[in-house]
Order: sequence, then C-alpha cells, then structure tokens
Amino acid sequence: MKISELYAPTLREVPAEAEVISHILMLRAGMIRKAASGVYTFLPLGYRIIKKVIQIIREEMDKKGGQELMLPIIQPAELWMESGRWHVYGDELFRLKDRHGRDFALGPTHEEIITDLVKGDVRSYKQLPLLLYQIQNKYRDERRPRFGLMRGREFIMKDLYSFDKDKEGLDISYQKMYDAYSRIFTRCGLKFRPVEADPGAIGGSGGTHEFMVVADSGEAAIVYCDTCNYAANVEKAEAVPVPVDTGEAVKEMQEVHTPGARTVEQVTEFLHIGPEKLIKTLIYRTETETVAALVRGDREINEIKLQNLLGSVQLELADEQTVQEITGAATGFAGPAGLQDIRIIADTEVMEMRNAVTGANKTDTHMINVNPGRDFTADLTADIRMVRAGEKCPRCEGALLEARGIEVGQVFKLGTKYSEAMGAKYLDENGKEKLMVMGCYGIGVGRTVAASIEQNHDKDGIIWPMPIAPFHAVVIPVSVKDQKQTELAWQIYNSLNDSGVETVIDDRNERPGVKFKDADLIGFPLRVVVGSKTVEEGVVEVKHRRTGDISTVGVNEAASVIRKIVADELAESMPGA
Repeated sequence: MKISELYAPTLREVPAEAEVISHILMLRAGMIRKAASGVYTFLPLGYRIIKKVIQIIREEMDKKGGQELMLPIIQPAELWMESGRWHVYGDELFRLKDRHGRDFALGPTHEEIITDLVKGDVRSYKQLPLLLYQIQNKYRDERRPRFGLMRGREFIMKDLYSFDKDKEGLDISYQKMYDAYSRIFTRCGLKFRPVEADPGAIGGSGGTHEFMVVADSGEAAIVYCDTCNYAANVEKAEAVPVPVDTGEAVKEMQEVHTPGARTVEQVTEFLHIGPEKLIKTLIYRTETETVAALVRGDREINEIKLQNLLGSVQLELADEQTVQEITGAATGFAGPAGLQDIRIIADTEVMEMRNAVTGANKTDTHMINVNPGRDFTADLTADIRMVRAGEKCPRCEGALLEARGIEVGQVFKLGTKYSEAMGAKYLDENGKEKLMVMGCYGIGVGRTVAASIEQNHDKDGIIWPMPIAPFHAVVIPVSVKDQKQTELAWQIYNSLNDSGVETVIDDRNERPGVKFKDADLIGFPLRVVVGSKTVEEGVVEVKHRRTGDISTVGVNEAASVIRKIVADELAESMPGA
C-alpha cells in the first residue's frame, strides 16, 4: 500500500472534542472520525486494527469449541418483556416502533434472543453443551458518551453464550472462556488483570469477572493484593472489618447541641473526635421502600453492595423533604437511635463500635455515647462499604493496592435467570425436564483497541504491539526525487510484503520530517529509512518504534532481518512463548 493512496487524514493539532489519549491519537492518526455523539466511523487504518483484534478473538473462541453465528440487531420487545428487562433496562435501551406500531429495541446485548433461539431447537441433554458467539455492533443510548471508543452509543462487541445441563457444566464453560480471554488479551499485547465484579444489568446469581487493562485513564477503580491473586472492582471488593478498640467503658447516651454541624468534618471538628467515632446515617429510596444505611464516619457507602443486598433495581439518596419526614430533622442530623418505620442497614464495622456519635434526628443536634445493640438494632448487617488501598486482603494477610482500569471484557455465570424466565428447558437422561444453565461472555473490540493505545503511547504517538499493528513496517525513501533511492525503497517494500511482513511505503513528495512524524503518530512498529547511505553504502536504517533503537542493515539482508524481528515479536505475544 502506498501512503499517497492511503485514506489516513492525519491531524497536527489536538482535536477539541478529545479528552483521553486514545481518542486524541486515533483522531490525529486518521483512524476514526466522529459521525455523531458516541458514534464513530472507522477509517482504513483503524478498521485494519479492529479486524486484527477480531481475528485473535475468533481464533481463541473457535479453539474452545465456540460456534459463530449472527443474531439480529433489531429485537422484538416481547422477548425483553418475557425476560422482565423491557422496563428494567432503563433509558440506555434504544426503543423503536415499526410501521405497524410494534415495539422493538436495538440490541445492547443478546441474552433474550439467543435464549429464544436455543429453546426452540434444543430438546435433549445430548445437544448440550453449546457455546454460541457473534461479533457485531451493539447499541446503548449512553447518557453521556465520552472518551471516544471507550464509551459510545454504537460499538463492536464479541458476545458468547453458553448453555449447559448443570452448574458443573457451567463451571467448565466459564473456565474455558476465562482462559480464552486471558489468551486474547495477552496476544493483543495488553497488561491486564481479571477482577471480581458486579453483574450489573446483565444479572445472574453466579460469579463474574471483569478483565481490566491497567491504565491511569481507566474509569474503574480496582484493588488487588500485593501477596496473592485477589483482585476486584471496588464496587465488588470485600471489606475486612477493622474494629476500633478504644478500651472505653460503655457510657450513657447524651444529646449534644451541634449548631450548623451537619457534615462529618464539621461534627468531628466541633466535638474534637476522629471520624472513626462517628456513625453516618444516610437515607436511601428504592422502588419499594426507604431505608437508613449506616457506615463509620471514615468510610464511604458502596451503593452497588447496598443495592444488591436490598435486591432493588433503583437506589438513590432521599431528597430533603423525605429525610425531614422520616427523621424529623434536616439533612445531616439523622441517626439510628429512635428511628421508626424504616429498615436500618448497618455495615459490619458499625455494630462493633462503642460510644459512637450519631445524628439525633433533631436539627442542630447529635447524640454521643451511642452503642449498637443497646441504643439501636439493625435489621440487616452486612459489608456495605467501599474498600480502600492499604486495607487487609480478604483472602490472605497481604495489603490491598489500588489502580485504575479499563474494562475490556467480562464473563458472567447467569445460571437459570433467563432460561427460567423464558422457558429454556431440555430433557435429561431420565426424560425429566430441566432448565438450561447459562453463561455469557463479552469483549469490547473497540475498547480493546483504545485500551492498547492508553498503555502504549509516547509524546510522538501510538506504539502498537506487533500483533494488532495496522502494518508491521513502513518503508520511507528520504527523497522520492532520487531515482536510485526510490528503486531501492520499492525493492525492499516488495521483498517485505512477499515474505509476509505487512508493509506500506511512504511515496509522498514530502519532507523526511513529515514522514517520520506521521510514522511515529500512526505507530508502525518498524521504520525502514532508505536514504543517501543506502545508495552510497548499501545499508538502510531500521528504527524500532517501541525501544527507539536504530540499526543499519544491508539492503540485501533487510527483508530477512525485519521478517525475523516481526516473527519473533509475534511469537513472544503467544501465551506460553
């Protein structure tokens, strides 16, 4: 491919719309263009990278027994109503009507339609297990699309669905996908961590892991142990209770006037205590009830844990009017002692506190020497707090570290959530009807590409791992007006392509500096420069984009040397290499 013929309109300036480095560099390198908010066109270079990631995914899915199919993007509303998600999924679901007034949705995910498909054809245990996957566009009406390919309204996804006879079979399918995902992201040259996670809107009662690419720009916070393999999204991370043992004798509860002190900082400063002595009482509303959630003053409530504990679809902090009605006080003065007609949900640490400070359910007033068990009881006690770096690992004696991560894939054990709702059954060995046990497994293809850039770039541009680079090498004649340079450049270009090295030639009549800058911006792993030394001494300059190392190689050896570099890096990317 000639660069002069390649549709890759590079930009010198940083686009105003771009926030993260992957978005900036993909726009500047001429790989994507915005069509609408959260919707992007892939230009030839960008689509070559997408296709390479897809090919790696396809190879690993097929190795595990996956069978590729293609499901419709437009899905009838009846299937979503059957599963119960038509009204639950929320505003992210693109809904539309056909000319006859029938309701449809653009598929954000395909659990319903794959379950309906399989239940119509699978009758016997002999037809199970099944691993069915597709790679296609998905649609979610994100409230605030951002970060380019990281969070869009239209995106490419690989989703595989497993159907098994029982939980033991699901465990096998889940492990197959877990292993395949580890191979895929390793082959893509990513540094990643599988972390325990929350299933979110996909649901299911089994386990789930997110595959997180570690990057400072990541939207998600993860914690991981410095000693064992434990890692989890902070929404899921288990907290080890750390009781504060002051050795104090239990004292009598007292009311204290605290004018204007409603935040943790204001109350602790007013009473000259540490935040670990305070019990925060937050009033939440769900779709069915209002609850009081208690956590220590130096902790934060994990709303995902609380929502899962309550089994609610919606969870939000109550407004001031509701707080006033429930507690009889302004916001900031709620406390568990004396609360009526409301469930109290306490974090595990709270019930171990002694002589604590709480709101008094009276404006400008707090209670001191509040003791759980004596002065109030909890309807539910559970881990409902956020975990922070430095805390003890829930699996061993190690300490938890924190990092930012970009979610590129997730694996779910769905169990019978969808098969029960939609009647996906089979006959076992004894002719007894049983529910299929399901799993689902997704990879964001565009996210994987963007995450690779977040991990692999410098001030000059992208540094692609060899397996997913748009081309392995670029040949640059310093002067296209020099006939001998041009002839040698084409000779090397043809030799490289003939030997299986994907190569472009920059045949533009541009200054060498412009060509070098574009090569670095696009991120070709190898740059082969044909200049005056090539003509005079018979050598070319080979620069390795990742290391910056430059070597000179004879013209006749150039193709074999570069082919070996490419082959070695491709081999190193394979797990177990």
